[in-house]
Amino acid sequence: MRTITTTEDLATFCEAARAAPYVTIDTEFLRERTYWSKLCLIQMALPGKDGEAVLIDPIEGEGMSLQPLYDLFGHEATVKVFHAARQDLEIFFVEGGVFPKPLFDTQVAAMVCGFGEQVGYETLVKRIAKASLDKTSRFTDWSRRPLSEAQKDYALADVTHLRVIYEWLAAQLKKNGRGPWVEEELAILTDPATYTTHPDEAWLRIKTRTSSGRFLAVVKELARFREAYAQAQNVPRSRVMKDDALLELASTRPASMEELGRSRLLLREGRKPEIAEGILAAVKAGLEMRPEDMPKVDPAKDQPQVNGALADLLRVLLKAKSESLGVAPRLIASSADLDAIASGSREVEALRGWRREAFGEDALRLCKGEVALSAKGSEVRVVRL
Repeated sequence: MRTITTTEDLATFCEAARAAPYVTIDTEFLRERTYWSKLCLIQMALPGKDGEAVLIDPIEGEGMSLQPLYDLFGHEATVKVFHAARQDLEIFFVEGGVFPKPLFDTQVAAMVCGFGEQVGYETLVKRIAKASLDKTSRFTDWSRRPLSEAQKDYALADVTHLRVIYEWLAAQLKKNGRGPWVEEELAILTDPATYTTHPDEAWLRIKTRTSSGRFLAVVKELARFREAYAQAQNVPRSRVMKDDALLELASTRPASMEELGRSRLLLREGRKPEIAEGILAAVKAGLEMRPEDMPKVDPAKDQPQVNGALADLLRVLLKAKSESLGVAPRLIASSADLDAIASGSREVEALRGWRREAFGEDALRLCKGEVALSAKGSEVRVVRL
């Protein structure tokens, strides 16, 4: 078991990886106390049962540059294989400004190969690699050193079994012709917009039933301040203020430190002078926002006029399609997608790309009365009219 802590050793390993058809990669990180994930460990393995597997330790190797790894990410002759890559990719995008290309995510591939929605690595290890995982190190503090042998074994297992899983899934995709489906999903994972949160848009993630323009203006300014502060100080949003405290402040609209002190939900951290002053300034900005600049909730979007009977038929169609394709229904279309289609909307994810081919075309025909659903025993068929 080799641990890499120098730029030179990392460059040597990455040079070997450039000669391989693929390399498997995983990371261990912490995010509980920071806004951005703290990278603690990188695991990589070369192809083959006896292919070298290494740990890359950026904590022990404090002066190590990850540039050789980023250069490998741009080497298109070597596929970079991850499982559930989103958080790993965010780390590399934030720290190095790069995405691995070409990319293969075994979780995405497994979903379109019939393993259900958000299938876990342990499930694939059992079902494809015919092995089991020791999970005792899953929730350890990966930032502490030295790492135990159990931690190292656990970390390496995340990339050694991944070799078998990748080769099996790649063969399945070649057989079922669903490689383009996976490519569409991976395009989202390698889009910088997926990992970029603009403070101006932070309010959109906050759930509120109030549609008052003035209330939403204060919510927007408070969310903007919280996001910008959390990013700049690298602290979790909840350390600045939680959503329930933000909504309370948008209702009470404190104008002074004394009024802010009466908040029931604002934690002690949020009462520090630099945060408290930012909160008061945000409330003031929200109250002074011009009516034409106030955020608006689209009532038609929130309360679509859903054709209930049509929505039920679409659910039956989705179930039939997902069973015939061996793909989890929610991967194809969400309940909200079905309601939106039944309300007349066509700006729906289920009507784009591979989802349109798998389900959307027949869903639109059903809406137009061009097809009907027929049941024979437990089987549901699409019948053209």
